[in-house]
Amino acid sequence: MHDLLNVVLLGIIEGITEFLPISSTGHLLIAEHWLGARSDLFNVGIQAGAILAITLVYWQRIWQLLTRWRDAGTRDYLFKLAAAFLITVVIGLVATRYGFKLPETITPIAWALVLGGIWMLAAEQAAAHMPDRSRVTWPVAILVGIAQMVAGVFPGTSRSGATIFAAMLFGTSNRPAATEFAFLVGIPTMYAATGYELLKVWHGGRAVHEDWTALVVGFVVSLIVAFIAVKWLLRYIRTHRFTAFAIYRMLLGAVLLVAIYAGWLHDIA
Repeated sequence: MHDLLNVVLLGIIEGITEFLPISSTGHLLIAEHWLGARSDLFNVGIQAGAILAITLVYWQRIWQLLTRWRDAGTRDYLFKLAAAFLITVVIGLVATRYGFKLPETITPIAWALVLGGIWMLAAEQAAAHMPDRSRVTWPVAILVGIAQMVAGVFPGTSRSGATIFAAMLFGTSNRPAATEFAFLVGIPTMYAATGYELLKVWHGGRAVHEDWTALVVGFVVSLIVAFIAVKWLLRYIRTHRFTAFAIYRMLLGAVLLVAIYAGWLHDIA
């Protein structure tokens, strides 16, 4: 029962943080120091729950893109989504080929939270002085793909934050439009990551050792919580900046750094 509660808490953390620009990977790595480390498949699986939530939130937009592909504007948007996704895949394969592994200590996450918060404040200020543009340009598509992989390589960066602000700073200054493109790119990316982890588990013979009950529970909890969180976020950004998230990141990162350097978290840093 205690372990199941931990799984539910991890699902809640993932659901809340996956699409808010505060870093789901960073929060999960921090939480797992207290709630117990989980397999890579579990972490990717609960992320897939959050991605299914965003798929449900955007299902009308996705259906429109798939059924109106003959329209030139729609095709252009689809090509840019595909380009951003492929850039992420290529960079991800290169990182995997060279054996890159995410750090499992809190110190780099704490620094990423602080620096990311500062960058978000600066980016918001810069975007506020730009003309309101909803169109996604090719530079935006390319940079969103790069930003998505950078966030995957450096936990604490935040995939949603990195991609949204890459879009806002380089051409798509309209906050809802930038957020939609960033979220839509994340859908095939996370489904692909989940499929890749499933193949590794299957071919590696680890499926029999996977806690599938925990995975299913975490997936469902993450799905429900993420659906609620995304619905709230999409309403929130229509009238608010991302300033509150930036401040939260800096405060959390600062608290973690103080705790680490004071020795309170010496055993897990």
